[in-house]
Amino acid sequence: MHASSIDLAHPDGAAVTKPGLGKIVQDTRFVFWRELLLVLRDPFSLVFSLLQPLIFLALFGPLLGAAVGTEAFGGESSLQWFLPGVVVMISLFGTTMTGSNLQYELMTGSYERILATPLSRSSLMIGRALKEWAPLVAQGLLIALVCIPFGFVFYPLHVLLGLLILGIFGIGIGALSYTLALITQGTEWVFWGVQQTLLFPLMILSGIMLPIEAGPGWMQVLSRYNPLTYLVNAERELFAGNIGTDVLWGLLAAVLTAAVGLAIGIRTTKKQTI
Repeated sequence: MHASSIDLAHPDGAAVTKPGLGKIVQDTRFVFWRELLLVLRDPFSLVFSLLQPLIFLALFGPLLGAAVGTEAFGGESSLQWFLPGVVVMISLFGTTMTGSNLQYELMTGSYERILATPLSRSSLMIGRALKEWAPLVAQGLLIALVCIPFGFVFYPLHVLLGLLILGIFGIGIGALSYTLALITQGTEWVFWGVQQTLLFPLMILSGIMLPIEAGPGWMQVLSRYNPLTYLVNAERELFAGNIGTDVLWGLLAAVLTAAVGLAIGIRTTKKQTI
């Protein structure tokens, strides 16, 4: 069966007739399953996306301790400090580029065919955004396990909580990426220009690669207004086996990002016409 027709009807062949919230929930489940099947049918892309973060860990990680000093990591090993940042980086690279998949559907006309189905417009955005959570968590957990033989101390419950928070954040970023794809349809270069222009400054100002405390004062001020900073701090605290105020601030930043992303995404999707 073609991927674009997977969730257009109930698995038992019956039409979806639930009204209101019930229909949105059921439609969202169908859209989520359809999008997840596309990922499962192309596992090579999922595995290939792990190569870049592993290269960062293998080549860049060992340089941190020598270049910055262990004091910048709060006395922890550079790997214990750097790995959470790499996991956040994976989520950013993956979720900010999800709109490119929608652009392909727009070019081929499959998205217009989906709009012609009885699926609710809200479920199209919510289901697609939720799909970003599953591969993101799986990738983060796999990288953490791979790093255990190299000195990374693994705290299972803390890491799972960190990946859950990261998944919530990824839902919001994925929704914003889809929104950008809808707004810039027909001008793909605008999508990539905006994506690249925003991605790297946000990463640098969050302290993913290097401690932001080592930067000049103006960078430290800008980092306080970057929601990604609070997420990175929360992930580092959790991956170190601790739960404190940084986790609460990170959770708040993730929830607000998801709420804003879904609100904007649903609003934009509802305005689309066939």
